[in-house]
Amino acid sequence: MAKPGRPGASKGKKGATKGSGGKGKAKLAGRGPTPKAEDRVYHKAHRNKQLADRSSSKRPQQRSAPRRRPNDENEYVTGRNSVLEALRTRIPATTLYVAQRVEMDDRVKEMLSLAHKRELPVLEVTRPELDRMAGFDGVHQGVALKVPPYEYAHPQDLLENIVDKGLTPLLVALDGVTDPRNLGAIIRSTAAFGGQGLIVPQRRSAGVNSAAWKTSAGAAARIPVAMASNLTQTLKDLKKQGVFVLGLDGGGDVRMPDIELADRPLVIVIGSEGDGLSRLVSENCDQIVSIPISDATESLNAGIAASVALYQISTLRG
Repeated sequence: MAKPGRPGASKGKKGATKGSGGKGKAKLAGRGPTPKAEDRVYHKAHRNKQLADRSSSKRPQQRSAPRRRPNDENEYVTGRNSVLEALRTRIPATTLYVAQRVEMDDRVKEMLSLAHKRELPVLEVTRPELDRMAGFDGVHQGVALKVPPYEYAHPQDLLENIVDKGLTPLLVALDGVTDPRNLGAIIRSTAAFGGQGLIVPQRRSAGVNSAAWKTSAGAAARIPVAMASNLTQTLKDLKKQGVFVLGLDGGGDVRMPDIELADRPLVIVIGSEGDGLSRLVSENCDQIVSIPISDATESLNAGIAASVALYQISTLRG
């Protein structure tokens, strides 16, 4: 009598069995040469290579400054002078809005004529709707122009365009100026006193929006504004190309009437009214210039300081 088998034991026949016929040959083959350490995902060298590749991809490339601020939406240029100047200079626009029963003066008539020539839609809207477009403290005077987000120049392109025209560069850079109305006033002063452009940093700075357009009284359509991803580095680059950097500060070591660099290529740096110039920007100025004012006045706001400095330099240049 056969002994009972062990539980789980195989009950197959004893003796010779058929082979696999070579079907398992591939399983016995080698896996080839050992991969490099940097190609093995579990190896430290692989992680270091990834970090190095990621770092190189973040290195700034020439002229890579953003041309629009993040999350920019359509803007509205308001006020008769600003809208008319924007239409005259053919800035991109999508719609002209006119208030119902608007008072028709020569400016409004020219706006309608220019809009017709450009085949630009003209819509009649209520005063409350124009109030909304103009914003909390905007004054629209019965007209508004819808424009896409402002297209900023690159600082290097800005400088090259000025030099190509045979002009002596006179630029204004803003360091921490966050009020768009101050920006608009500085754009207007730059146009009035022979400046050719402005530079604003990407962060912690006012941008060219409807308030800046309004305060500039249309000058924003003629004076280009460049955006710098890093203002300090941009000033260093300008200095390498022969542009002198003048910083405006109440504690400057040179008084405004005594500037000796007025006839040179210049960029005037204007700080915020409260904090003035930042430390890094100050360290990269060729001169720190002060505007003499009465002891009764603590400081000038950024827009007025820019006007005084630009007027003085334009006078010295003749």
